[in-house]
Amino acid sequence: MNEFVTVAVFDYPHEIAVLKHLLEQQEIRYFFENETMMNIAPMYSQALGGIKLKVHPDDIEAVRAILKKLNDDTNLKIV
Repeated sequence: MNEFVTVAVFDYPHEIAVLKHLLEQQEIRYFFENETMMNIAPMYSQALGGIKLKVHPDDIEAVRAILKKLNDDTNLKIV
C-alpha cells in the first residue's frame, strides 16, 4: 500500500458511495484513507484532511476518467 497515491479527497462518506461501486466494477485497486473515522466522527473531516482516495499508480488515469465522467455527465457531482 506504500506505493498507492492520493487521487482525490472527499469531505463526507456519502460522497464516495457511488464511486466505490464504479471502482469495483472496473476492478481498480483502491482504498479510502480515513473512511472509518469519518463514519464515526464526520465533523473531524477538516482536522484529518478528509477521506483520501488512494489508488495504485497503474490505475491513476482510469480513476481520473471515472471522476471526470461523474462530474461531467451526471447529477452526482463529486466536490
